[in-house]
Amino acid sequence: MILTTTPGIEGTNIIKYHDVVTGEAILGANVFKDLFASIRDIVGGRSHAYEGELRRAREIAFEELEHEARRLGANAVVGIDLDYETVGQGSMFMVTISGTAVTISD
Repeated sequence: MILTTTPGIEGTNIIKYHDVVTGEAILGANVFKDLFASIRDIVGGRSHAYEGELRRAREIAFEELEHEARRLGANAVVGIDLDYETVGQGSMFMVTISGTAVTISD
């Protein structure tokens, strides 16, 4: 499955537009990750724990998006938009992805 942020895919033709598809993931960081992230905020540097959780949430959201597109009979998703948010007191991450499921020809 081709996934792209562009409105089309060079060298192909979109022969059918199926529907808008989405993928969502909300993951919570645990108390220890919050503690170490707070320390990182004080002394500087990257929070690898949070980065790992964001990466995991993004992967889950992309899997959902692709699954929904396949269910509709699509072989690509174009116009993908990714959004990142914090939920609650900032201890949960939300990743939402949306795009248009399409069938393309070579």
